[in-house]
Amino acid sequence: MLARGQSHGLMLVEDTGLGARRSFWAAAICLPAFLALRLMAWANGAPAKGVAFALVAELVGYVIAWVGYALASLPMAQAAGRGKESAHFLAAWNWGNVVQYLVLLALTVPAMLGLPPTLSYGLGLAAFGYALWLEWFIAKEALKITGFRAVIFVLLDLLLGVFIGGFVAKLTGG
Repeated sequence: MLARGQSHGLMLVEDTGLGARRSFWAAAICLPAFLALRLMAWANGAPAKGVAFALVAELVGYVIAWVGYALASLPMAQAAGRGKESAHFLAAWNWGNVVQYLVLLALTVPAMLGLPPTLSYGLGLAAFGYALWLEWFIAKEALKITGFRAVIFVLLDLLLGVFIGGFVAKLTGG
């Protein structure tokens, strides 16, 4: 329901600390999709330092990005006066990532099957836009904040992702 913009879908997401901790299973569920996306990205050429090293670096980056955002978003929620809602937000954000990975994977596979580049880029852009919207929607609804404040949570995730992704790329020679 959240993936379709229905805020009452939050009722199905645990809003306790235990629920937030359990929601980190989403990282394990997303791992095969993450690995598939990385391998597809390397289909036209292996990373300079080799696939094994790159996979280890990517996995470390994956964990750091996932946990890093979770840790960084907590003080932001508290600063916004929404500390009590942070467990609910974190659980919804984690499970929202499952949807994001599925969409990214579903819209990336056609490119690997020979879809014309213009359409592939369009699908990639659509997947990225949807992922941004979903994260914004979850932040806005789960934390009960304004759309502008939700943008700040999305920007934090983007900045962490760009920084960690750039660092991993530099390590792997990619």
